[in-house]
Amino acid sequence: MANEISGFAHRFVPAEGDDGNTLLLLHGTGGNEDDLLPLGRMMRGSAALLSPRGKVLEHGMPRFFRRLAEGVFDEEDLIKRTHELAGFVEAATQEYGLDRNRIWAVGFSNGANIAASLLLLHPGLLAGAVLLRAMVPLEPEPTPDLSGTPVYLAAGRSDPIVPAENTERLAGLLTEAGADVTLDWQPGGHGIGRPEVDASRLWLEGVLANSQ
Repeated sequence: MANEISGFAHRFVPAEGDDGNTLLLLHGTGGNEDDLLPLGRMMRGSAALLSPRGKVLEHGMPRFFRRLAEGVFDEEDLIKRTHELAGFVEAATQEYGLDRNRIWAVGFSNGANIAASLLLLHPGLLAGAVLLRAMVPLEPEPTPDLSGTPVYLAAGRSDPIVPAENTERLAGLLTEAGADVTLDWQPGGHGIGRPEVDASRLWLEGVLANSQ
């Protein structure tokens, strides 16, 4: 049975040992709170895992926010849902005694999009993010201050859903806000493969080692 905080069904797996990092796992369309737990374990086996289920249903499939068509987002709903998710993260931080300065988002597709939205609308909430197959969620005014925030952005060169120019714009938008962006182009499509899982794990290890 999944737990619930702020209306979000979710899974929480405590950290092992003295690891103070938490991975906020955000699934893609049709996923749920269990989908990315194996990915989280592969990325950092000792970190706490916090994995909510999106509250929006599209033809019965959970998502984190509504869309009007493929690649066309309902921006009003996106903003509302981003604030809701930020509230969940704050509440879960208190509920589970997490270090609020060491929460890392790991999102795939729709989950990566709302993770990017969290970065842009709630700077400082996340220590950094791994965005797998993300698109530009929105372009906020004014530009937020993400100075030094590390972001790993994995894109597929043959992705039929995310155009290359959209990926480049997202990388540019985050960079303009001051984030330290690593853009990793992979030869595949919209699905994620072992190469970017391994690359993102090594990226996170490096970022955490440099922050000690």
